[in-house]
Amino acid sequence: MSAPTDWEATLEQQRREKDDYFGDNPQSPIPDAERPDFEGLRYYPPDENYRFELDLHEHVEKERVVVATTTDGEREYLRWGEFRLQVDGDEQTLQAYRRSADDPGLWVPFRDETSDEETYGAGRYLDLHAEEDRLGDRWVVDFNLAYNPFCAYSARYECPMVPVENWLDVAIEGGEKTYESSEGYETE
Repeated sequence: MSAPTDWEATLEQQRREKDDYFGDNPQSPIPDAERPDFEGLRYYPPDENYRFELDLHEHVEKERVVVATTTDGEREYLRWGEFRLQVDGDEQTLQAYRRSADDPGLWVPFRDETSDEETYGAGRYLDLHAEEDRLGDRWVVDFNLAYNPFCAYSARYECPMVPVENWLDVAIEGGEKTYESSEGYETE
């Protein structure tokens, strides 16, 4: 087995820190009763095939999009641009959103063929930060960093749903898998 690359080592460190936070922090989304037995989240192994350096094809008109939430609420985003990528030989397009015009980051929610099977049924998210996730004019879109929204851990959270335009017809076997609650909370 070869030594991990820098991005793999960084990813593993981030995962350990998240697991520590989820297990110990009072602000953790893991239900209080489950924290003493919490041993960490389940993840796909790091896979460089799910790391992409992509151009953001920015939309000329930044359309306002109303996104439903898990508690029948709504949130507004701007459809900022799209990423075009190939996964397993299939061309895929993902819309990237911003909360406001002056937000430098991007929110990329998605569902894929693992949703409802190995990953959270409502989908997962990627947050891209302008300072950390850019290489010149390109963005690093790393599905190894895909995470479950807090509503995957507890019904007390409200989370935006993944717009249908970001439902992929391929499996993305990167990032977090489904959390299995011992309290019987359905995460699908």
